[in-house]
Amino acid sequence: MTDHTNAFSKQPRVRGNDWHKLMPAVLGGWHPTQTVSVVIPAYQAHRSLPYTLAALEAQTYPAHLLEVVVVDDGSTPPLELPELRPTNTRIVSTRDTWGRAHACHTGALNSEGEVLHWLDSDMLPYVDQIESQLRWHHLIDHAVVLGDKRFVDVSQGLPDFEETLAMLREGRGDDLFEDRWTSSHDWVDEYIDRTDGLVLNPTKSYLVHVGASASVRRDVYVESGGMDTTLKLGEDVELGYRLAQQGAVFVPDLEAKSWHLGRSTLMKQSDDVNRYNRPFVTDRISDLRHWRTRGRSYTVPWVEIVVDARGADYDEVRHSVNGALRSGAADVVVSLVGTWSKIDDDRRATLSHPDRHLMAIQAEFEGEPRVHFVEDVASSAFPAANRMHLPVGWSPGRGTIRRLAVEMARQDRGLISLLMPDGKVARLERTSAFRRAARLVGPHEHLDDVVDQVSGTWWYDAPEEGFNHVSSVPDRDFSATPRPGWVRGDPRTRTAGAKTRMAVQPPTESGGAASPQLVGATASPARSRLRSALGRYLKRRS
Repeated sequence: MTDHTNAFSKQPRVRGNDWHKLMPAVLGGWHPTQTVSVVIPAYQAHRSLPYTLAALEAQTYPAHLLEVVVVDDGSTPPLELPELRPTNTRIVSTRDTWGRAHACHTGALNSEGEVLHWLDSDMLPYVDQIESQLRWHHLIDHAVVLGDKRFVDVSQGLPDFEETLAMLREGRGDDLFEDRWTSSHDWVDEYIDRTDGLVLNPTKSYLVHVGASASVRRDVYVESGGMDTTLKLGEDVELGYRLAQQGAVFVPDLEAKSWHLGRSTLMKQSDDVNRYNRPFVTDRISDLRHWRTRGRSYTVPWVEIVVDARGADYDEVRHSVNGALRSGAADVVVSLVGTWSKIDDDRRATLSHPDRHLMAIQAEFEGEPRVHFVEDVASSAFPAANRMHLPVGWSPGRGTIRRLAVEMARQDRGLISLLMPDGKVARLERTSAFRRAARLVGPHEHLDDVVDQVSGTWWYDAPEEGFNHVSSVPDRDFSATPRPGWVRGDPRTRTAGAKTRMAVQPPTESGGAASPQLVGATASPARSRLRSALGRYLKRRS
C-alpha cells in the first residue's frame, strides 16, 4: 500500500463527506493538467458504441489529455473502431474470464491516465461531462465523482446519429429525447437528495457508487485493489465500499450529465438482481449489518482487533482474546502479534522455557479461525471498516465493541479512545478516516489531529464502557464473574446514581484532538480516574 503521508498535505480537508466546501472551477474557465483514461467495457455493442465514441470526440476536455480504451469482452464479431472517435482511442480484448468487472479492470491495467473514468458502451455523455468530473480531481486526490445519468427508451430504435451529435455539440443535450420515455436514476437521485448530496450519511456514501459514470484517481483505484473480477454483478457498490475505506470523498456532480441508451438491468429485473447480488456483496461489504447473520463469519470482517502478545502473560492474552471474540459481533478477527517464527520443536526445558507463554497462547487459539497469528501489523485494517488496538490484560464486555462501532459510524467518528485505570489506552479506529488522514497529514502534525479534522475523535472511560481487567477475575478463571469496580453493568440498566456517561467533548478548533475536555454533569470516581489517566497519557504523548 502506498504511503501518502505529506504527499498532498496542502489540499483541502473535507470533513466527513461535506464536499460542498470545495470550490470547483467554472466549466470553460480553467486550464486542466491531469490526464484521464476513459475505460469502456463493451459486449456486442456494435450499434451503440459509435454514439459513445462520437460524443467523446466532441468533449471540451483537451484532446491531448484524453485517452479512450474500449475493452471488447468477447463480442462476436469483434468490435471495430468507428471513424469518428477521439484521437487516442484503442481496443483491447479480455482474456481468461468475462464480465463487466473484469473488462473494467483490464482497461485500467491497459491505460495510462492519472484519472480513470468508467463509461458504458451505451452511454451518451454531454460534451462537458469529462471536464466537469475532472474539476474535482484537480482539487483533491481522493475524490470519487459520480455523474448525473438519465435513461431513455430505445426499444423503437436508436436516435438519428447526425442529429444527436449536432444537438450535443450545440449544448442541447437536455432537449435530445423530448418525444421518448425518459427517467432519472430514481433510487440514486432520491438517496442523494435525502442525504443533502451524500453529506448527511458520510459513512454510507458509497452505496450510490454507479461505475457507469464515475471517476477516480488511478492511485486510489490501485490501492483499493481494483475491481473484483470474480463478480458478475454488484461490482460497482463493492468497489465503492473499498474506495470509501481508502478515505474517498464521494461527489455527486449534477453538471456531469449523460444519457443511458436504454433501461438499466436493475430497472428491468430489480428483484432478481438484488436477490442475486445479496450474498456476494454481504460477504465483501462489512457495513451491510442488516444483511449479515449474527453468529456468522465473513470474508471481510467488520472489526479487526489487535492484541500484542509479545512478552505478555498467557492469562492476560487469553482474557483479552476471549473477550474480543465474545464481544457481540461474530464478524471480527483478532490479529495476535507475537514472535511466532521463534517457536520450534527443538529440545527444551519446557516448564522454564522463556517462550512458554507464547507457546501456550498459540496452542490456545490455533484452532480458532478468527485468530490470525502475525508478527507485524499492517498499516491499516483495510478492507475491514474498523480496527481496535486492545491493551493486553483488558477485555471488552459483551456487546461493547459492537455498540462502539455502530456509534462510530452513526456519529462519523474516526477515533474512539478508551482510558483504562492503569493508564493504558484502547483505540477503535475507523479505516476510512485514518486512510484519508494519512494522505493529508503534514510533516509536523500528529495523525490523530488530522483524523479529528476530517472525521472527529472521542474519549471514554473504559470501565464505564464495559472493559474489565484480568485481575478482576477470581483465580484468573475466565468463566467467573468479574469483581465489582472493574466492569460496569449493561448501560441500559444503570442505576440513577451512575447515569453520567464519561466522555470527552470534541475538541475546539484551537484545542485539537490532543486537548479534550471532560463532560458529565456529576462527579464520580470514574470521572476522576479518567481525568488523571488522561492527563498522564497526554503528558507521555507530548
